[in-house]
Amino acid sequence: MTLFEILNFNKELIDRLISVGFKPDDCRYVALYADYMKMHGRGEKVTYIVTLLSDKYKVSERKVYNIIKKFETNCTAGAV
Repeated sequence: MTLFEILNFNKELIDRLISVGFKPDDCRYVALYADYMKMHGRGEKVTYIVTLLSDKYKVSERKVYNIIKKFETNCTAGAV
């Protein structure tokens, strides 16, 4: 299967994702956010979590804060 065939097959889904602000790079951070949710659920402080995740995933602390903010944002009604 070619890249074109995959994109063409999933065009509707991709269009919906784009309409809510999805960028392909976001997929890299799903595991990071899942770790954040686990740690936050255990009552860890956000500053502590951000420091640990920054080291673990080799991204800046600012990037971790941006990822958390982006992943916590609700999707628009038109996307669902």
